[in-house]
Amino acid sequence: MGSCAVEGGCPSDYIAVTISAVSVILLLIRSAFPFLFHKVPPTKGGDIWLVWIQIFASVNLILAMVIAIDFLKFERRHWWQSCYMWAGWFEGPLGFGLLMSCRIVQAFKLYYLFVRRHLPPIRSYIFLPLVLLPWMGMVTFLHLKKPLNSRCHLQTRWVTAIVILHALYIAAMIGITRAIQHIEFRFHEFKDLLKGIIVSTVVVGVWISSYVLNQVHDDIKWLQVISRFMLLLSASILILSFYSISISQPLLSQMSLRKRDPQRFETMGRALGIPDSGLLSQRGLLDVSPDEPLDKLLQNKIFRQSFMAFADSCLAGESVHFYDEVNELNKIPVDDHVRRVYMARYIIDKYIVEGAAMEVNISHRRRQEILATPDLTHPDLFKNAVHELIQLMKTNLGRDYWSSMFFVKFKEELSKQSGYQDSMERLVGLDYSPRLSAVRGADDPFHQEHLMKSASRRSDIHETDAQ
Repeated sequence: MGSCAVEGGCPSDYIAVTISAVSVILLLIRSAFPFLFHKVPPTKGGDIWLVWIQIFASVNLILAMVIAIDFLKFERRHWWQSCYMWAGWFEGPLGFGLLMSCRIVQAFKLYYLFVRRHLPPIRSYIFLPLVLLPWMGMVTFLHLKKPLNSRCHLQTRWVTAIVILHALYIAAMIGITRAIQHIEFRFHEFKDLLKGIIVSTVVVGVWISSYVLNQVHDDIKWLQVISRFMLLLSASILILSFYSISISQPLLSQMSLRKRDPQRFETMGRALGIPDSGLLSQRGLLDVSPDEPLDKLLQNKIFRQSFMAFADSCLAGESVHFYDEVNELNKIPVDDHVRRVYMARYIIDKYIVEGAAMEVNISHRRRQEILATPDLTHPDLFKNAVHELIQLMKTNLGRDYWSSMFFVKFKEELSKQSGYQDSMERLVGLDYSPRLSAVRGADDPFHQEHLMKSASRRSDIHETDAQ
């Protein structure tokens, strides 16, 4: 044990390296599992990129510890093997510091969304480097002072500063979590934060104890071997538990490794338990006419589904989907602040922010009004944007819909719902001969017919759900 305690390569070292390698492989497999096996599409909206950064930081932390601490026998001949490179940057700012900073950014965003009820004043990609500044400052100072020896060990006073820095990040997480403990979250966010704090406190406590023993008691060989083993073991547990305990949403299943809910939600409205308004009254079904205002017609669920299918076939369905989601938001009581924040944030991430998955075509002024709103729970948050999009739909989609196969199918559905064949007389006034719309989603002349078959199947499913 005498030589391997200094140079590395003890049996316990190989065991620790094997455990850490298995942990990293398991982390990568689990992170890719939803995409490879459940076919979950990558999400552009939200802060999903924080999850990938957590994986990057986890790999850096493990790799840096293996290279910086004497686990394996190798000589430091190249600049990239420098202690300041691995024990400094990759283990600090790009490892543990980045891992904890991602959690702090997530907690900070929850605080502003649900306590302050507006979007954070600082974007996450700007706030994250600010949280990392203490780590960057510490490592830069280490480069200037050069306190590391050939075994990448520090003097006692420097070890104390590193321990205080670790404790500072844990304290920041605890402080933000206490500020949001009174919020009744819908999707386990507070539980995830609390579990993250407990796990990180225990594991980091073990890690710090092992780190201090490894750095300070350089002359006790058996203690060096044990402390090295505990350092890598605790880091392996930390990266797996931190990724598993994620601050997630039900529609972002790639942010969670476990199925916490047996039910899978297709929309945020269903995930929040927003009641389905169902079909309108029989009278409302009969009053569908091209002469009626589009905003009034869209209140009819059957018409809205038909118009949405037509808009999707024209590759312009974002506006109708946005209207449908806002309609779901309006069903939530004004005093139910938590659910309104969930739904509003979901709509903003999906339709409003630039580069969103289904970004709607609204003016810059309306977009900034929404993004800079002081109250995400305001009942008129999306009112002006909806008005703009309705005018756009009237211009681009309205006239073509009435002469499309989708309207023909809608008339058939309307006839089935009403039970009166003569009710179709109210819909005269335009020539509704079946023809292809002038606005097509593809050059294939049978494209609409194929879409009609899929839309018919979807409508049958909706009828079964309604019954």
